[in-house]
Amino acid sequence: MLTADGVDLSLLWSRMQAWAGQLGFSQIGVSDVDLSAAEPGLQAWLSDGCHGSMDYMARHGLKRARPVELVPGTLRVLTARMDYLPAVAQGAPSDWQNIEWQRLKAPEQATVSVYARGRDYHKVLRQRLQTLSDHIASAIGPFGHRVFTDSAPVLEVELATRSGIGWRGKHTLALDRDAGSMFFLGEIYLDLPLPVTEPVAAHCGSCSACIDICPTRAIVAPYRLDARRCISYLTIEHAGPIPIEFREPMGNRIYGCDDCQLVCPWNKYAKRSALPDFDERTVLTSATLLQLWAWSEADFLHHTEGSAIRRIGHERWQRNLAVAMGNALRTSPDAELTAALRAALVAARDGASDLVREHIDWALGP
Repeated sequence: MLTADGVDLSLLWSRMQAWAGQLGFSQIGVSDVDLSAAEPGLQAWLSDGCHGSMDYMARHGLKRARPVELVPGTLRVLTARMDYLPAVAQGAPSDWQNIEWQRLKAPEQATVSVYARGRDYHKVLRQRLQTLSDHIASAIGPFGHRVFTDSAPVLEVELATRSGIGWRGKHTLALDRDAGSMFFLGEIYLDLPLPVTEPVAAHCGSCSACIDICPTRAIVAPYRLDARRCISYLTIEHAGPIPIEFREPMGNRIYGCDDCQLVCPWNKYAKRSALPDFDERTVLTSATLLQLWAWSEADFLHHTEGSAIRRIGHERWQRNLAVAMGNALRTSPDAELTAALRAALVAARDGASDLVREHIDWALGP
């Protein structure tokens, strides 16, 4: 049996899988730390400016592909998958994609990306990964490790594909035959020489559905995403004005975009989360644009407490809503709705920040 300093690593791995399942993880895997093959692609992506204003990505540079530079002494990286598709209040469990498509077609509705409708995944995964680390320490004694959840320069999808969590889809997300892509990833950098788990074969074939559906053509080539064109980036990471050419394609998406996942055939196998943390907050799934527009900053902070949405702040939230309301004005045949939208925008204009006022003016324009 594979051992290290008296530790039966094969037995430890079996116990780790059991602990992970008890903590709500759907799958774990182990990758080695040589990611040198990923460096040219990462460097080209950064050199082309595809990271947009996410300057931290360029600042960290190739450290993302060099786990040992990030955490000296790292021998393996444990990757973990946690499904996040929440329970739904309507429709059959297998019908979730159709429900989301219908929401996008209703201009008065506000669409928040599925992953953000519950508790902040950073908090959920980090806590549970740390608990998994504590279980390991209780079994073998102190060991070197560090937990990450989208919180440091880590090539998450690269590590996930190397460890058998899934393969990289053409939309750049990790895909699993039995779970689609509706899951979060987290990592533990370890100084334990655990047995590496085997990668799985890719199964996208000739399908280009995710590329074809993207409203802003952000997937510029298979496996290559230009963040500067991506609605998720524009509504979340981007701090300034949303480029005019991307405002109409945003539709009623006010936080993130799931289109490339909604259209993916593999997501008919997406798994429901076993954790109540990812249950939908009704206020984020049934509210209209007008209802959300009426939120004060205090309301925003209250309703987004413990949510990933809170970090964009009230100003960006209003910016995104103004764009969606402008799109509703342009597309809705409901005269009563459009009159209410226009009145709400006009009433807020004088007291709005420069950023929000610019988007209000666009929304009210021809």
